[in-house]
Amino acid sequence: MTDQRAPRTGFPPEHELHRRRFGRNLGLGLVLAAFVALVFGLTIVKITNLDHAQDAPGVSGGSATTGTATARTATARTGAATG
Repeated sequence: MTDQRAPRTGFPPEHELHRRRFGRNLGLGLVLAAFVALVFGLTIVKITNLDHAQDAPGVSGGSATTGTATARTATARTGAATG
């Protein structure tokens, strides 16, 4: 006679609650990974567009804070009152 029982692994069978929880965790993990990929992609696009913006005619290089700092320096040199 052969034994028809399945071999014992030492682990009890998985409960339905755990399967559902795993499904929710998997879905949430995929949504989180998609969000991270979206933010990463937008960051890469923004960085590459900044490189092209400096080469474009009519677009001043540098940031807005650089222009403000230059205006303050010019005003300080001329002795005009700052506001």
